[in-house]
Amino acid sequence: MSEQLSDLYRDIIMEHYRFPRGKIPIAAPDITREGQNPACGDEIEIKVKMDGDKVRDISVDCIGCAISIASGSMLADMIRGKTLAEAKKIARIVKALLKGEEVNEDIELGDLDALRGVNKFPVRIKCAMLSWTTLVDAIEAEETGGINDVSTTE
Repeated sequence: MSEQLSDLYRDIIMEHYRFPRGKIPIAAPDITREGQNPACGDEIEIKVKMDGDKVRDISVDCIGCAISIASGSMLADMIRGKTLAEAKKIARIVKALLKGEEVNEDIELGDLDALRGVNKFPVRIKCAMLSWTTLVDAIEAEETGGINDVSTTE
């Protein structure tokens, strides 16, 4: 990766860290889930308000490192207006991206592409995955009628 591209990605991550999207709490969410990364202390709470089968609004409240907060902010930007199935698909793509795998999906990644370099820092992959893991766990609990508990990235 060129130094210029690396700087651009760093700027995008820092923008999401400093001004995270989805910080406004949602009243009466339809889906709620908390997650944590015990290895570094990151904590997250995701709240989703549905409109039929689409995400009308999403709240991502994250306390943690810059990568964790930025990834949660990107999640809020990307998931709003999507179906839960689309959200799970995007989460799978993000996981592949973070592992350094080739992403052959026909989807516009937008700012998520800035997470591509995280795979060079394996200890940070769990930080970047926390919001996505928590979202998928929340969706799967909703789909199966399970309890929305706490997700971890262990």
